[in-house]
Amino acid sequence: MNNYEHFLKKYKIYTIVSLGIAFAIWQLVAVFIVNNSFILPSFTDTITSLYNLIRSMEILSDLAISMYHFVIGMFFAIIVGLPIGMAMGWFKKVDYFMDPLIELLRPIPPLAWIPFAIVWFGLTHQSAGFIIFIGAFFPILTNTYSGFSSVPKTLVEAAMVLGCTKNIDLLKSVGMPSSFPDIAVGLRVAMGIGWMCLVAAELFGVSKEGLGYKIWWYYYLHRMDNVLSYMIALGLIGLGINWGFRYIVEKKLLKWMEGTVY
Repeated sequence: MNNYEHFLKKYKIYTIVSLGIAFAIWQLVAVFIVNNSFILPSFTDTITSLYNLIRSMEILSDLAISMYHFVIGMFFAIIVGLPIGMAMGWFKKVDYFMDPLIELLRPIPPLAWIPFAIVWFGLTHQSAGFIIFIGAFFPILTNTYSGFSSVPKTLVEAAMVLGCTKNIDLLKSVGMPSSFPDIAVGLRVAMGIGWMCLVAAELFGVSKEGLGYKIWWYYYLHRMDNVLSYMIALGLIGLGINWGFRYIVEKKLLKWMEGTVY
């Protein structure tokens, strides 16, 4: 058994134990202390509600809509954030030109853009995708910039000695491989922030469909068991996205860093 398989085995055991304890405490508190399903539905009631929502396909259709919003936002965040981050990190003049604008916009919370999202796109899928784009764009850009701006000078000089004299060749053969770990971190952070922005955008009315929208909808109906069911679904999907990304990128693409990642 290699180090990665040993890590996974231990991780699964600790995950089962910790979740089991958390669910047991939740059930006991809800039944014997709170004893009010509106304030805190029990674990068993929530699981029953989640099962019914899955069986009726309602939560699955909402999931499809939310994933569509997520993909729109992440796609544009990547195709815009990566090139700008690369250019700022590799070319000083681009950095000097873009940095004031980026630093002006970066502190603005993504949710502050909701009024403009509604005005520009209406209550559409593009509107929700725009909020996700805002949330995911800056982590991708800043981590890409950090990776390219911190490429060791010795690697660049060695590549030039071996015949790489053009900037574009150095960018592809030295800058990209050296910066990829930082880019991967930026993408992982961006997906987490983007997923949270998705819920907030749907919750505050940017979209009339999706997981976040249904949380608010069922709150109005006083169906707090359904609210918690959607919250659990959001957590599980976010966890799945994170695990999938870690496996593909850290285990496959960054296999040479395995000793430091795990």
